[in-house]
This record gives sequence, structure tokens and C-alpha cells, in this order.
Amino acid sequence: MPKLTIVAHITAMPDKIALVKAELEKLVPVTRAEKGCLDYDLHQDNENPAHFMFYENWESRALWQAHMNARHLKEYVAATEGAIAEFSLHEMTPVA
Repeated sequence: MPKLTIVAHITAMPDKIALVKAELEKLVPVTRAEKGCLDYDLHQDNENPAHFMFYENWESRALWQAHMNARHLKEYVAATEGAIAEFSLHEMTPVA
């Protein structure tokens, strides 16, 4: 199976942008060190600072699923409870 690409969009509540950004930034170094993580890049929208996007590549869906169940992700969810306005996640497969 080819690598798995994840595109995740996170929109913070207007008064929680700094909190959400800080919590998202905490995820980067620990996730990049996880088995199977090829890329884990956080972006912030230039026009809408409340909108963040992760672009991720994983060796397999199983390794990404392990990431989704990791302690640091559970801690992020707890720390940002009530601070997220919108969230969407897309599992994608490279085609060209």
C-alpha cells in the first residue's frame, strides 16, 4: 500500500488562537519522532490566523492510527476542549 497523506484543517475560536497554536506546535517534534512519520508540517493561514492546516505523510495507515491513539494527541484534545470551532480531516493517497 502506498504512503498515506493526511490533510487536517483546524479552526480555532477567535479568542483561542494563541492557545490552539501553542498546543498544535507542541505536537510537531514528538510526532515527527514517531515510527512511520515521514512529514508532519503545520501551517497557519495568512489571511485567517484562526485557520491551521497539517500536511502529513505516513508510511502506512496503521502507523498513522497508532499516532491518532498516542498520549500526546489525547493531551492536545483535552487542552483545546472548547477552543476549536471547526475540524476536518482527509485521508488521501498520492496518485501522481
